[in-house]
Amino acid sequence: MSDFDSAPTEMLDMPMASGEITEEYFNHVRKINDVFYDQIKISDQKAAYIFTFMLAFLVSSTEGRGVFTWARYTEGTWIAAILSALLALVSVLSILAAILVVLPRHVDKSTSLFWGTWAQHRPAFELAAQRSDVDYLFREYLENADVLSLIARQKYKFVAYAFRGLVLTVLAYVLLLMAT
Repeated sequence: MSDFDSAPTEMLDMPMASGEITEEYFNHVRKINDVFYDQIKISDQKAAYIFTFMLAFLVSSTEGRGVFTWARYTEGTWIAAILSALLALVSVLSILAAILVVLPRHVDKSTSLFWGTWAQHRPAFELAAQRSDVDYLFREYLENADVLSLIARQKYKFVAYAFRGLVLTVLAYVLLLMAT
């Protein structure tokens, strides 16, 4: 189990403690949203870098392309065949993990800060605006932070897999070069 799986998902259902919301807490929860959003963007960027590197490696390297040819396994030594299979497997898994990072996420909970459910949240927002309900805004930011946290954990789990695949690809490539 990774560090990203260990965080409780029950926090999405936890009620907020009662009390007055001070400006410091309001600013802090907005900052949390900004930081989590930035971390989600960074996970997508990391995945894009890994994907680009892996694709460039497989296209530009003779050894990288060679692991996907049948002749590599039938005409070479058994050690070259094993290392070739390892290189092919970890490079493909790394690319798939990078792709899984950027796939859209579906979370059962949403807030007015998500464009996809704005239509259902707009009436509550308008009502809160008419009442100048700061508690509504705080709750929306707090719930959105929960959603962003869940999305970031899901994405970074696959970023970690993609990085591990990248490291294993480099190791398998070096070993294959040494064996041939």
